[in-house]
Amino acid sequence: MPLPLPALNPLGARILAWLSAAALLWLVFAIQLFVNVDPLSVHRTDAVVMLGGAAAERLPVAQQMQRDYGIPVLVLSHTDTRGNVAADDACNAADFPNPRLLCFRPDEYDTRGEARAIGKIAEANGWKSITVVTSSYHLSRAQRLMEQCTTADVQMVNSHPQLSMGQWLRRFVIETGGLLDVSLRPECAVPQAGT
Repeated sequence: MPLPLPALNPLGARILAWLSAAALLWLVFAIQLFVNVDPLSVHRTDAVVMLGGAAAERLPVAQQMQRDYGIPVLVLSHTDTRGNVAADDACNAADFPNPRLLCFRPDEYDTRGEARAIGKIAEANGWKSITVVTSSYHLSRAQRLMEQCTTADVQMVNSHPQLSMGQWLRRFVIETGGLLDVSLRPECAVPQAGT
């Protein structure tokens, strides 16, 4: 026969209620910030950039953006990592120089390294605007980093990952921490456009 659970004292019950309410509020916030992020409008820019990782999901969106909006250059993060095979294959198969495709290797294989590299590439090419494609859960953090590292106008477009509930919850935790990190520790010293 199972032992009965001890009753919570009034203070313990209040703390548990507050923690439950805070967790529910964070979950609602995370869903809005990391899942429901489709752009309201999309326009033509100087280049479309696909961030590394989840390339099977992100690359088709970046290529579709390039076709649909007549964007002259597709920029791919080339990482030789397991999640980036589709983009790496496109870079490895291309003949360079190629005016419609630019591949780069970030100095660090993370979003901070990509943001620094993209800022330099945008400046070197005189781009005034870029479209950055990444997964929906990654959009807010990536946008923050891109805007910290370039004066170009940054338009974010997301791909839609197919994740289980557990994978979504994991992404919520990782991206919440990452968003706090980029807010507290900005990456680049480049002023944002218009400031």
